[in-house]
Amino acid sequence: MEHLMEIIKNRRSIRHFEATPLSDEMVNTLLESIKWAPSWANTQCWEVVVVKDPAIKEQLAEAVFKGNPAAKSITAAPAVFVLCAKLQSSGYYKGQVTTKFGDWFMFDMGIACQNLCLCGHAMGLGSVVVGLFDHDKTRTVLNVPEGYEVVCMVPMGHPAKSSSAPKRREISEFTHNDTF
Repeated sequence: MEHLMEIIKNRRSIRHFEATPLSDEMVNTLLESIKWAPSWANTQCWEVVVVKDPAIKEQLAEAVFKGNPAAKSITAAPAVFVLCAKLQSSGYYKGQVTTKFGDWFMFDMGIACQNLCLCGHAMGLGSVVVGLFDHDKTRTVLNVPEGYEVVCMVPMGHPAKSSSAPKRREISEFTHNDTF
């Protein structure tokens, strides 16, 4: 338990990477962490595009909105994991949405993304979750079919530098007992 809390507490958003490529074994381990993420009724709504091709990474970086420092991360990282979700799967029962919030894919994809980032950190890798980009342009670049949505991009690699933890709220600031 102590080791897991250390991984959770020490993981940072990394935007600068060494050029060292990720081995196939590392990529498979990272994908395995997604495989074991919990999901609504075990729907496993995720699809992952692993991008290593520099030309495709350049196109993905062009989809990132101006001012977002993650654009350089996408081209610098040896691999970019693009997480996509199958729509109308998670949160559905017999073809009908069952939650107040509609399609549940964002929740499931968040868990899968967290698994990916924590696993990467445990392996000595760095990552940053990129959400501010042109999702439709990215869909076109990667040929994502209808019925699926691009959720986020996660550049992953060996950190060139890391940073210290940002200030966190105290538990007492966000915890409510019995009622809000």
